[in-house]
Amino acid sequence: MITAVLGAGAWGTTFSQILADSGCLVRLWGRDEAVAEQITTMHRNDKYLPGIRLANGITGTTNAREALAGAQIVVVAIPSQSARTVLEPFAPYLADDAVAVSLMKGVELGTDKRMSVVIAEALGLPMERIAVVSGPNLAGEIAAHQPTATVVSSIDERTASLVAEACSCDYFRPYTNPDVVGVELCGAVKNVIALAVGIAQGQGMGYNTTATVITRGLVEITRLGLALGAHAETFAGLAGMGDLVATCASPSSRNHTLGRHIGQGKTLDQAIAATRGTAEAVKSSRSVLALAQSVGVEMPITEAVVSVLHEGQPVTEMAHRLLSRPRKTEGL
Repeated sequence: MITAVLGAGAWGTTFSQILADSGCLVRLWGRDEAVAEQITTMHRNDKYLPGIRLANGITGTTNAREALAGAQIVVVAIPSQSARTVLEPFAPYLADDAVAVSLMKGVELGTDKRMSVVIAEALGLPMERIAVVSGPNLAGEIAAHQPTATVVSSIDERTASLVAEACSCDYFRPYTNPDVVGVELCGAVKNVIALAVGIAQGQGMGYNTTATVITRGLVEITRLGLALGAHAETFAGLAGMGDLVATCASPSSRNHTLGRHIGQGKTLDQAIAATRGTAEAVKSSRSVLALAQSVGVEMPITEAVVSVLHEGQPVTEMAHRLLSRPRKTEGL
């Protein structure tokens, strides 16, 4: 099967390796000529995935038309807030039967739309030909062939099965799930919660605080998802609790790392520079909060993150703000 992956960063490159190890031919598109050349000729991507030898079945290119020609599956792994702008010019190059797959985890600023909707609009595809991949999928661990599982979600069972078959190999196990709304919201909001955990740990707080933020963060994710029609069981699964724990616990999570820098006293610009990678929650925290407010859902942790990152609230006041909220019974 011919596949195209748009985005030659760490996750896009790692997913290309998964596809190749599952028997697919992969064309990996990116903007950097040097990266594309190294992928094709040396089977490496030292800029974004150092130390990993890539499969011979992966070729790099900066030519979108070349990457997309005849591709049955088109995987999108670019920063969520630039997705629409990047994808719209590529729509004419898609094969008539192409299926698009989102690896992105975010909510679009200004529209509050999930990434599957952005892809459908930008590429002119029906939602039946869109799938979402999400789960505890830290790129570096998967690139080293450490076993993990993920969720492939689509409203069309045939689309989900096609994508799951294309990315199934001896170290990567996909499960299918029809709850696209729930799977995508888990992926978007868990980044915000991981940033909050990083802030707390950067301030020197321990496991009690970490466990509190993770647990109450899952409540926020679930609350928003249910308000938007998601299935309750999704939040206890791989896309929900699984991804949340991995992202909040791992030092290789960029959102967690950026939060640590903020907690240690760095400005947002300093933290972004020190993290050296895209931390999606910096921008998507605002769009997640706007989405929650549009449906009347209360998300205090997300609100606190937005206040610290974008509204000048001192980090030292974050815990007090959360703990001084009115007492209530546990639950949603």
